[in-house]
Amino acid sequence: MRKRFEAGFKARVALEAFRGEKTLSELSAEYGVHPNQIGKWKKDLLKGATEIFRSVRKGKEGPQREMLDKLYRNIGELKVENDWLKKKLDLLE
Repeated sequence: MRKRFEAGFKARVALEAFRGEKTLSELSAEYGVHPNQIGKWKKDLLKGATEIFRSVRKGKEGPQREMLDKLYRNIGELKVENDWLKKKLDLLE
């Protein structure tokens, strides 16, 4: 049966591997995880680190972009309605 490790445990082991203070073999003996698995976690950590910082930027722009889109859409609708009303008033005069 396969062992399942929590995300916090994986992160801790991957960070230690990234620091390079101990070899993968030493970390393997200490935590009871195969060195190849630790190497994979380290690789995933490095790949995922860029996503963390990329998503922070998106997180701040996302709601603002949605609000701007909604406001522009409302402006467009109001402009069309205003133009229609002006034409109707011209016809009544």
